[in-house]
Amino acid sequence: MAGGRAYSLLPIALLISVLAVQTGVHGIGVNYGLVGDNLPQPSAVVDLYKSNGIGSMRIFNPNHDVLEALRGSNIALIVGVEHKDLQSLASDSSAANNWVQTNIAAYSPDVSFSYIAVGNEIIPGDLAQYVLPAMQNIQAALSSAGLKINVSTAISLTVLGSSYPPSAGAFTPEAQTYMQPILNVLATSGSPLLVNVYPYFSYKDNAAQISLSYALFTSQDVVVTDGAYGYKNLFDAMLDATYVAMEKVGGAAVAVVVSETGWPSDGGFAANIGNAQTHNQNLINHVGQGTPRRPAPIEAYIFAMFNENLKEAGTERNFGLFYPDRSPVYPISFSPSQQSVYPISSNGFQFRKMETIKFISYLLFPFLVCFPLL
Repeated sequence: MAGGRAYSLLPIALLISVLAVQTGVHGIGVNYGLVGDNLPQPSAVVDLYKSNGIGSMRIFNPNHDVLEALRGSNIALIVGVEHKDLQSLASDSSAANNWVQTNIAAYSPDVSFSYIAVGNEIIPGDLAQYVLPAMQNIQAALSSAGLKINVSTAISLTVLGSSYPPSAGAFTPEAQTYMQPILNVLATSGSPLLVNVYPYFSYKDNAAQISLSYALFTSQDVVVTDGAYGYKNLFDAMLDATYVAMEKVGGAAVAVVVSETGWPSDGGFAANIGNAQTHNQNLINHVGQGTPRRPAPIEAYIFAMFNENLKEAGTERNFGLFYPDRSPVYPISFSPSQQSVYPISSNGFQFRKMETIKFISYLLFPFLVCFPLL
């Protein structure tokens, strides 16, 4: 009977749809720096991303060799604007048009651009005045080219004058001068703010006050209580302090992408393979849960893909997940643990794996009873 057969397919269709939404638990990417003279060719790097299941990349300038290697890879890309170009891009719309045509339009749609980062950690500072007008000119150039790509900037948490407890989060007066209008533009465009969040440096500079377990996501108990919110790890506290600072200047509607975070494996205080592996693996396992203030999956980018031998000696050379010969510095899985949270809808409901299976069974039960397979 045709009608019965049609109805009998409903449970299968529901099962497929629910399982399909589970794909893409959260976004974990890796920064790909090029400050080394012994790094593999970009094509080999793209293969390394693919073989490790890394679906997103950030580069700090529009390196054409890298862009060529990314064609057809389906790796989502954040591409940076070099600081030396900021002034011209801010003051000259034709320069912005040329930049977009040369570095973006020439590779689109073969390269999956997700964001353009106009400057990295330059607010506050001498170049900060150029960030917003450069963002606006690049956004206008993208629109003229028929390209829909989010434009933002990447900040460090030195923009915060207060961060403890997280509810006290606030920008410094100097940073607020730039951050408030930038957040207004981001809120209008729907683009996220890119934020570099490093528990390592906070721990290193305040080891007498911050426990290592709090910095490495290994604390089993709440360490910081802030009103209704309890914090078991420093990453969440730092990110929530940023959210509060944004809210205080009208940026509550702006999302955040963690454009850098990581832990060095050598070269300084608490920099060893064990701590680096623990931090980065726990980060991957954790970001699907979000923070106490914003319990939604976080898009985050680990710094960095390789140890880069031309960077400043010390920890800066040792943030890599891989050595230049492409061997891992330590084992790491880019799939979240079995306890990771799986979002299944856009309205904020989240379920763990076993809870999701139960939920599916609840959905299917009435159909299986009312419309048995014929």
